[in-house]
Amino acid sequence: MAYERSERTGAGDETDSTALALKILVAGGFGVGKTTLVGAVSEIRPLRTEEQLSRAGQSVDDTGGVDQKTTTTVAMDFGRITIRSGLSLYLFGTPGQDRFWFLWDELSQGALGAVVLADTRRLEDCFPAVDYFEHRKIPFVVAVNCFTGARTYGAADVSLALDLDRGTPVVLCDARDRDSGKEVLIRLVEYAGRMHTARLLDSVS
Repeated sequence: MAYERSERTGAGDETDSTALALKILVAGGFGVGKTTLVGAVSEIRPLRTEEQLSRAGQSVDDTGGVDQKTTTTVAMDFGRITIRSGLSLYLFGTPGQDRFWFLWDELSQGALGAVVLADTRRLEDCFPAVDYFEHRKIPFVVAVNCFTGARTYGAADVSLALDLDRGTPVVLCDARDRDSGKEVLIRLVEYAGRMHTARLLDSVS
């Protein structure tokens, strides 16, 4: 999904520049930091659809390793960040639990690419997101959220453990830090741009 927004000057009402906005998904397992990342990088007040975890959900929500988590996203998070003049990203954070995955197909419509957040303490939780984007040929990067106290693994180790396709970027990040999150998004835009260009060239060759 790409939106073009024309900005006009007062003199002659001529177009000064055209701003491009791209749709990006932020996905991953339950409690991995999706809401935190969107909130950290967004230049507007982020839209959140969080609800308190209930006793009724204890049988379906695996909170192992994230015992202090008290809320969960039930629809999506939304934020916006300007990468550079003329280029903004609209960020859509997906819900992490299985029972909300029916929303993913709607959220992924028109997306340029996705960030799959991963926690090395619960790496298996990001497998469904990786499979989802691989099967739909949506470019994505894996961003390892470096939690305090968690064992540190290199990008190559994570790539091997997730059995990623060759060339899929893996980056280390701190979802709480704006600059760190912005670097992840820049890496995704660059990678997605290369992938879409390659596919376009293949289609005309």
